[in-house]
Amino acid sequence: MMEPDVSGRELRNVRLLVAYDGTHFRGFAESDGVRTIMGALTEAVARITRVSVESLELVGSGRTDAGVHGWGQVVNGLIPADTDLYRLTASINALLRPEISVREPAWVEPDFSARFSATSRTYRYDIWNDRSPNPLLARHAWHLGPSLDVDAMNNAALDLLGDHDFSSFCRKPRPGPGYDEPSMQRRLQAAHWTSEPWHDLDPSPLLRFEVSATSFCHQMVRSIVGTLVDVGFGRLAADSVPAIIAARNRNAAGQVAPPHGLTFHAVSFHGIRWDA
Repeated sequence: MMEPDVSGRELRNVRLLVAYDGTHFRGFAESDGVRTIMGALTEAVARITRVSVESLELVGSGRTDAGVHGWGQVVNGLIPADTDLYRLTASINALLRPEISVREPAWVEPDFSARFSATSRTYRYDIWNDRSPNPLLARHAWHLGPSLDVDAMNNAALDLLGDHDFSSFCRKPRPGPGYDEPSMQRRLQAAHWTSEPWHDLDPSPLLRFEVSATSFCHQMVRSIVGTLVDVGFGRLAADSVPAIIAARNRNAAGQVAPPHGLTFHAVSFHGIRWDA
């Protein structure tokens, strides 16, 4: 079923898979007066489909902070039903390249929501663990010189799996007047470190943390990465994570990793939402 817009044109729900380099953006979500991924994407789609920016409501699967990147971000919204999706994609990419790229456009059911239909989200965090920095990864990986104990970091990550209150790893939003404090309860489905191949280097200094959860609260992944790095340097014991979780206090966890090593990698729409 399609809806008409104010001009009488029929509208249809579209889904776009979006990748972006977040280096020079003030995050993903639209915000007045600053350059954001969603702001740039909304302006491009409105211009190409000849609708007003004010009437175009695009929804993303998740927000990312300033400097964070995306590979598998999903966006949906209502656009004119007569739009050629592949021409739309090519036009968006021509306008926004090289920082933003759209691929795999598809019409979807009217009730599909990139945010509320998602059942899990996956992030990746890259670390270049070598005495010498890597200029080719400077915008996309955290450079750490001293050697990290990856086995200890993986042992610590195991205690993060499952249902927990992640208050110790989250930046809590202030509830509005009359509203309860939001829950920091989340279900972590996967969390592990691997060494990724890099040219002919053996062993490779490129370390990658991949983490999946039903959803994430603000700065959760970066706080987890920073805490596990503290474990890798021996500043925290590998078995300290349960006590950190139980504390429900941000001061109990380790440092917050910088944003540029983080990438919103993928979204899943299979299965049932944990809070359904």
